[in-house]
Amino acid sequence: MGKINQGILGGFSGKVGNVVGGSWKGIGYMRIMPASVANPQTPAQLDQRQKFSVMMGFLQPMTQFLRTGFKSFAVKMTGINAAMSYNMHNALTGAYPAYAVDYTKALVARGNLAPALNQAAAAGTAGTIVFTWDDNSGEIGASALDKSLLVVYNPVKHQAVTVNELGERADGTQTITVPDSFTGDQVQCYIAFIAADGQVSNSGYAGAVTVV
Repeated sequence: MGKINQGILGGFSGKVGNVVGGSWKGIGYMRIMPASVANPQTPAQLDQRQKFSVMMGFLQPMTQFLRTGFKSFAVKMTGINAAMSYNMHNALTGAYPAYAVDYTKALVARGNLAPALNQAAAAGTAGTIVFTWDDNSGEIGASALDKSLLVVYNPVKHQAVTVNELGERADGTQTITVPDSFTGDQVQCYIAFIAADGQVSNSGYAGAVTVV
């Protein structure tokens, strides 16, 4: 409890209600305790939490990949935080509480390198996804030796398969294997490129594919 040692205008120490009194270097003081908001539940806060939850469900399975894909924008933040910032503003659709990711607008890599041209993905033999694209290494800033960055995201399993730098822009195609558990699921596919100097392109949406 609080005490008033020198009358109503001075010498107050301790706590009374939301007022705290004390002394610092012989000078008495009083201050108001801040209001407690341990678990705010305002409509705006609930709305933001739902947006964050939906987008995190998409990005978290590819956390390691995003360190490369968004490294040019990860200034004083992690790759996943940079990806979250972009995709929250550009790839969310719907209204509270039914938000969803617009996979066609999402980026899993972002940068100034020339992106893929006419990219597409299709089901290959059992458990594989075949990516194709046109070799556009004649474009300014693009090289035939740029390495591919591929993502196959499974929203049913909340898992992602990522492949870094195993193909080249000049190849025009690359096949990757996904887990047997993906069979029958529809997956979302993306392709980007990374140059020898580390510069990255925007990712391109290669389509939705049902794994056979």
